[in-house]
Amino acid sequence: MLHYYFDSYYILLVLPVIIASMVISWRLKSVYSRYSKVHNLRGITGAQAAQMVLNYYGIADVAIVPVGGNLTDCYDPMKKVIKLSDGVYNQSSIAAVGIACHEAGHAAQHATAYLPIKIRNSILPVCNIGSTLSIPLLLIGVILSFEPLVWVGIGFFSFTALFQLVTLPVEFNASNRALDVIESNGLLTFEEKLGATKVLRNAAMTYVAALAVSVAQLLRLILKFGGRRK
Repeated sequence: MLHYYFDSYYILLVLPVIIASMVISWRLKSVYSRYSKVHNLRGITGAQAAQMVLNYYGIADVAIVPVGGNLTDCYDPMKKVIKLSDGVYNQSSIAAVGIACHEAGHAAQHATAYLPIKIRNSILPVCNIGSTLSIPLLLIGVILSFEPLVWVGIGFFSFTALFQLVTLPVEFNASNRALDVIESNGLLTFEEKLGATKVLRNAAMTYVAALAVSVAQLLRLILKFGGRRK
């Protein structure tokens, strides 16, 4: 029965990617911690920086509010609210400016009808359903030895990887918008902008890592369960 519990596909495919993802996450926290301690020369806070991005794009209907937690910053397109964490909203660090501008970049994407974010939002409901049903359907298919149901479960799981794939250009574009406004408006010096760039690039790599984990998991499911027979 040992072979039943030993998952060689997980060891070979998934575990290395998870370890790499953990390293990337650690790297982000390290870089964020470093540049959250360095204040920008102009003394611009995260909230002020986000407002400058909104002004740059002529956006007047988006609010900027504080939210508790660490690295909990986000943009809520339904409520049109940019939520900035404790370490960003009222802080004048290089990291705060970079992250705040990134979230405001998402608001700019919605305001300018950026195509990838429209695609991501359109497939989100299907991806949520797929991620919820994929594993239960796959397990039921395995228990019943009903291969079509196994493939349905695997197909639903693939929606997770699809969503993360579509998310990549959205996140990179938001960072590029942020850095463009930072440079054009002189929010940070050249050296300070390099620090903000490091923070945003490391944050973007966490999305690359999440996609890699999903693809590895999908490949594992295909190899482990996709070829099962009665």
